[in-house]
Amino acid sequence: MYDLIVIGGGPAGLTAAIYAIRKRLKVLLVSKNLGGKTNFHLELPDMESHMVVRGAEVVDKFKRELEYLRFAHHLEGATKVEKSDDGFVVHTDGDGELEAKALIIATGTRQHLLDVPGEREYLSKGLCYSALSYAPLFIEKDTVVIGPGELALRAAAELATVAHKVTVVGPSGEALQTPLGQKLSRSGNVKILPDYKVTKVMGNGFCSKVRVAGPNGESRLLEADGTFIEMGLTPMSQMVADLVDLDANGFIKVDNHGQTSQAGIFAAGDVTDSFAEQVLVAIGDGAKAALSAFDYLLPTL
Repeated sequence: MYDLIVIGGGPAGLTAAIYAIRKRLKVLLVSKNLGGKTNFHLELPDMESHMVVRGAEVVDKFKRELEYLRFAHHLEGATKVEKSDDGFVVHTDGDGELEAKALIIATGTRQHLLDVPGEREYLSKGLCYSALSYAPLFIEKDTVVIGPGELALRAAAELATVAHKVTVVGPSGEALQTPLGQKLSRSGNVKILPDYKVTKVMGNGFCSKVRVAGPNGESRLLEADGTFIEMGLTPMSQMVADLVDLDANGFIKVDNHGQTSQAGIFAAGDVTDSFAEQVLVAIGDGAKAALSAFDYLLPTL
C-alpha cells in the first residue's frame, strides 16, 4: 500500500508528487501522460520566449525528475476511486487496483472543442483556449474570441484592455444582458456577433482566419492575429463524484488546505473550485495539497 497516490500528471499533480517524494512518502503518480496542459502552449510568428511568464519551466523540471524516478509514476489512466477500510483503492484503465492511505486528485479539466475543420491543425499555433494567459501579447492587435457564455465574455473583456479589436463570436442573448455583456456591447473596440457559429479555422502555418456563419446562414471571414476558443471547461472529477462534494459545475470543493469533504482525499489545480485556470496557480495548489496530505499522514508514518 502507498502512503499517497496522486492522480493526474499536469502542473498540480507533478508538483504534489515531487513535494511528497521529498517528504519521504511512499508515493505514486498515476496519469496517462506527464505535463498536462503545459504540453500545449500558444505559438505566434513574432513571439519571443521572454514575452511570456511561464510556469512550464518549473513543471518541466518536476517532469524530468519524475521521469527519472520510474518507481514513482504509473503511466495509465485512473477510472474510479473507492473507499476501503485502510484508505482508498484506485482502479486503472487496465483493470488494475492500487491502494493508498491518502489521495490527491489533480486530474484537471477537458476543454469544450469546436469540432470544425482546421481546429486541431492550428491548435497552439495562433489558436488556443486561454485568453487569460496570453492577453498581454496582443497589444494593438486584432483578436477573435469564440464562445456563448461568461467565459468568452471575460476573455473578450480582458483582451479589450490591450487589443486593437476584439470580435466575439457566438455569445447568447442572455449572456449579453449581464453587466459584463452590456459593457462589451458599448466598447468601441469590441464587435459582437451573437449566435454565430464557427465553420472553419484557416491559416498558413499559423491560424489567421476564421470562417463563421450567422443565424440566417450568412457567412463571414474574420482575420485575426490570435483566436481564442472559450467554450467552457468540464472538470475530470467523475471518479470521485460519490466520495467528495462537487459544486454545481462538477468542480471539487476544497478548503484553503486543499482538503475535500472526504478525510484523506485532497485535490489541486483546475479540477477544483480554486480561482483561475493558471499553471502557476496549479503549481501552488499542488504544493499545498502535498503538504496537507503529509500532515494528514504523519501520525501513521
